[in-house]
Amino acid sequence: MTRLVRPDAVLVQAVIAGALSFAHLHDLAEAAGQDGWKAWAYPVSVDLLLVAAWHRLRSLRDAGEPSRSAWSWFAVALAASLGANVATAGLLDLRDVPDWLRILVAGWPALAFLGGTLLVHRPTPPSAPEPGPEPVPLPVVERETEPGVQADELPALPAPAPVPATAVTAPPALVAHAQKIADDHRTRTGSDIDTETLRARLGVPSPMAEAIAAQLA
Repeated sequence: MTRLVRPDAVLVQAVIAGALSFAHLHDLAEAAGQDGWKAWAYPVSVDLLLVAAWHRLRSLRDAGEPSRSAWSWFAVALAASLGANVATAGLLDLRDVPDWLRILVAGWPALAFLGGTLLVHRPTPPSAPEPGPEPVPLPVVERETEPGVQADELPALPAPAPVPATAVTAPPALVAHAQKIADDHRTRTGSDIDTETLRARLGVPSPMAEAIAAQLA
């Protein structure tokens, strides 16, 4: 038994409204000087921009991204469609279209091309950098000990022996200068100069001062 196809009321209403809007846009474009195939192309351009903006708007909302640009182009296409339908309702003399309306109709293709291009070509988000290889931990080298010997029982290394003062060689000129300082100190104080005072007067390290003091007469 053949099933009867029941028409969808919403679809029928959409077809009727689309046909009327298409006719109004065609009449307005033709009255504004766009004759022939150009007058038929204007309704297609307006309706396609309206559908493209709505589709992009839904996609951006589903992705959680800002949809301000899609809303703007949807408003532009809706204003063009609604304006054409209102203008052909007897409020505008289509036999004497004003110049500003002719300019708007003539400039619509460039505006629609810009809007369609911006709606179709969406910027590609930057891709996340690929994770690099994880660093390999370096092996821990432990000090080997003899069996049965604890690490804290190992003999401590001997401390380095102090360098004797005689191992430091002082330049003869510095020794001669230190001799003058020592003589001056003995004259003023009546006692020999000590090593710390000599080091401070000469500005040399302690080992050098001890080596010089050992050479003074």
